[in-house]
Amino acid sequence: MSPPVKDPTKGESGHASSAVLWLKRNFLDEMAMPEQIDILSDEEREALGVASAPVAVKPLVLVVDDNAVNREALILYLKSRGIECVGADGAEEARLYLHFEPRIGLMITDLRMQPEDGLELIRKIRGSERAALSIIVVSGDTDVAEAVDVMHLGVVDFLLKPVDLGKLLELVKKELKID
Repeated sequence: MSPPVKDPTKGESGHASSAVLWLKRNFLDEMAMPEQIDILSDEEREALGVASAPVAVKPLVLVVDDNAVNREALILYLKSRGIECVGADGAEEARLYLHFEPRIGLMITDLRMQPEDGLELIRKIRGSERAALSIIVVSGDTDVAEAVDVMHLGVVDFLLKPVDLGKLLELVKKELKID
């Protein structure tokens, strides 16, 4: 006859408590390290990777002009060509957009604005965290010295009003890398 089974809940050692501990260890080991079962094929895994890849953010053009008619006409033209745009009625609003909207990849600005002109706006941008921003200047009234100053600030181009819209569209697409 085998000896009586001792009560494992009383902290006594015996056959039953050893068996319970052995079962617990085995159960916990199995829970901690489940067997790896590969249920996806390589093709399925690749398809899921493509499906869950982040969508590229579409760049935005900031059009800055204190003349609402000129600003809105340019925005409407660019939007009709599939280019997303926002407008600012001056330098202060432009700097707010640049600070809070990271999608802005290009700025088109007039030079003659009040109270702060486009040249000063460009200088401030070049001294900020957005210094590398592509900028196109559109102006109807300028002199040679001012045009040279603007070009020294690293603008993409300087277009005179009335703007050659084909040339502007070509520049915008090139800067935003749009086909």
